[in-house]
Amino acid sequence: MSLDLSFHPLTSERWADLEKLFGKHGASGGCWCMWWRISRADFIKNKGERNRKALKEIVDSGQIPGILAYIDGQPVGWCAVAPRESFPALERSRTLKRVDDKPVWSIVCFFVAKPFRRKGLTVKLLEAAIKYVEEKGGSMVEGYPTDSAKAQPDPFVYTGLASSFRRAGFVEVLRRSKSRLIMRYVIGKKKK
Repeated sequence: MSLDLSFHPLTSERWADLEKLFGKHGASGGCWCMWWRISRADFIKNKGERNRKALKEIVDSGQIPGILAYIDGQPVGWCAVAPRESFPALERSRTLKRVDDKPVWSIVCFFVAKPFRRKGLTVKLLEAAIKYVEEKGGSMVEGYPTDSAKAQPDPFVYTGLASSFRRAGFVEVLRRSKSRLIMRYVIGKKKK
């Protein structure tokens, strides 16, 4: 990607950029990146405007729920990254429950504007997330991508593709299902 690409943590000052990127429907049918943060019952009950308000409250509290990607100053991509404890639904998942007790940051979601999909932006978002976690003192980043031989519609791979994670230097640490992996990047280790 040769355009002017930059990455910034989502803060209150950048909220309007997230709204512009996600659109009035909240990226994927009213999700507003709350799927991993609340119970399934609350997610369904809050779908749409309530989820938007819930994410806005997180941002307004000073927490950083993820990173925005910009091309030529316009928001074009999103990567949700935070300490694993920020995503209680991971703990309730049989497939994605903890591997061990090591402190990890989790990457749980991506959203890329349609004109910029399939151009390597997810890998760039992963690299920016690693850098952000390192700046915050984290030592390990974990992701939960899809690994499937057959192509899937973009909305179904919101956790990313294993191939993108591999290109960013992540390695598979556990697979409890055929198509969903747990991959990690250890900060400070050089890519092979």
